[in-house]
Amino acid sequence: MRGIGYEPEEARILADHVIDAALCGYEYSGLPKLLNVADHPRHKAGRSPMRALRETGVSVLLDGGNQSGMLGMYYATRTVIERAQAHGIALVGVNNIWMSGRSAYYVEMVARAGLVGIHTVAAPPMVAPPGGAKAALGTNPIAFGFPMEGDPLVIDLGTSAFMGTDLQFRQRLGIPLPEGVAIDEHGRPTTDAEAARRGAILPFGGHKGYALALAMHALGVSAEYLFIAFRPDLFAPLEDYRRALAAEIAAIKATPRQDGVDEIRIPGERAYRDRARLAREGLEIDRRIRDALVALAESKGGA
Repeated sequence: MRGIGYEPEEARILADHVIDAALCGYEYSGLPKLLNVADHPRHKAGRSPMRALRETGVSVLLDGGNQSGMLGMYYATRTVIERAQAHGIALVGVNNIWMSGRSAYYVEMVARAGLVGIHTVAAPPMVAPPGGAKAALGTNPIAFGFPMEGDPLVIDLGTSAFMGTDLQFRQRLGIPLPEGVAIDEHGRPTTDAEAARRGAILPFGGHKGYALALAMHALGVSAEYLFIAFRPDLFAPLEDYRRALAAEIAAIKATPRQDGVDEIRIPGERAYRDRARLAREGLEIDRRIRDALVALAESKGGA
């Protein structure tokens, strides 16, 4: 990232984000995402410091200054934590940033600060509405973070049947898509990632994913990236909240299992386990990605 014009602290934030994604088992959101940053058409445009456009004690709308979204949302997350801790609740919106990365990264930051966090994104069009033959909505993820004893409860889902970053990753390496998640530019089903980039991804669960995507889009009319955080102790002491949620999770995991099922898993649980294991064992990376990253590091192109 230094090689393409980022300052040391900016490069550290970007690197930490993608390494954490890789450790959590999301290869496509890991190191290959740095290549997406370099390839993004907005990367070569000028960047400026983030600034407040509208502000109250509990809210702020930020102009991201065309920063990478992984930088913009990192600073927005720190802002929402500070304001929610001071006022009990906070809303932070960000416009004019691009490609914010894995939403779970941010809501985990908020939950580890003892707050409940909700993060929504109104992304650029990549998803067709049910029956549509052209992209009209973004992949529009929504994520939640809840403080708990031990690791927070983190829920992060896209409203599309397939994530845009994974689509770019598969296009880069020539890997086919699963059946039923995308259409080509003529509206026909496709498993070819390049054809899907020209066409559209489908919403998950038909009209249910479409409805959620539309809700994220409506929130994004005023703030493309929105973060809401609040202190659980507005309703109950934080430690009571943490214990109660841990008890609820334990009860869910103790549910009688169907034949052949070894465990009832909670969202985010696999990612935590992968993070612990891969932190010990190390990460494997496709040699083509490694070579492209080395070339990027050795380049002298400015942002």
